[in-house]
Amino acid sequence: MTDETDASDDGRDADDRDGAASDSEDPNDEAGYHVEVGPDDVADAVLLPGNPERVDKVTALWDGYDEVASHREYRTATGTYDGAPISVTSTGIGSPSAAIAVEELARAGVDTFIRVGSCGAIQPGMEVGDLVITTGAVRQEGTSDEYVREDYPAAADGEVVSALVAAAERLGHDYHTGVTMSADSFYAGQGRPGFEGFEAAGSDELVAELRDAKVKNIEMEASAILTIASVYGLRAGAVCSVYANRITGEFRTEGESRAAETASLAVKLLARMDEVKREADADRWHAGLSL
Repeated sequence: MTDETDASDDGRDADDRDGAASDSEDPNDEAGYHVEVGPDDVADAVLLPGNPERVDKVTALWDGYDEVASHREYRTATGTYDGAPISVTSTGIGSPSAAIAVEELARAGVDTFIRVGSCGAIQPGMEVGDLVITTGAVRQEGTSDEYVREDYPAAADGEVVSALVAAAERLGHDYHTGVTMSADSFYAGQGRPGFEGFEAAGSDELVAELRDAKVKNIEMEASAILTIASVYGLRAGAVCSVYANRITGEFRTEGESRAAETASLAVKLLARMDEVKREADADRWHAGLSL
């Protein structure tokens, strides 16, 4: 004799199943499916640190702020920096979660994204605590491949780069500009040994090859953020503090506040750039337009 069970019987009654459906996350909600913010919650420009704990270090530099959302790795606060509206949303580690933040914040009306993070430096003369302002990125992560062909460049927006450089200069922070490599793996993907000394194929040559190509630093999110923003016609850039020098082996968690301060001032400068463009009836800010 065979026991037969109703195919719809999963151990819950109909009310339980209906309740679970009504409480589920809906990616079509006005508030983001993951970040849980809507158009009234965020400014036009958002800083994107990875670690949710960095949100406190960013907002400590502002005039004031309100925390507007906290869900999973995504923690968002909105306030002002020197009078300029500004927001910050943490993205967690890696490009997949950073891409979700860009997607959902863009749907909330954000048009400018600045990654604020940490990185490993691979060129001589780059000290722990220095800043690296990304001009473009090697797309060694896989997330951006799902948006556009692999030979599409991950280029930082020129206005964002100019604002970050101007901010670093005004604040007196040591900085470098150049190409960043974004990896999907902290260990094998960045040429580090894995568990029990495992070495991925080519990992022993990875850093040397990047150094020969004049790549400045390695991190895990910038190329996806730059690529997706560019595909959508939005502005994006990145500024990272050097935690590790891969040449000397030195490592210190230093420069977080400098990166956050530089990015915050850059948002203020970008707001001024936008004003100048409107006054000059120009499509893009350029060096001939003063701030």
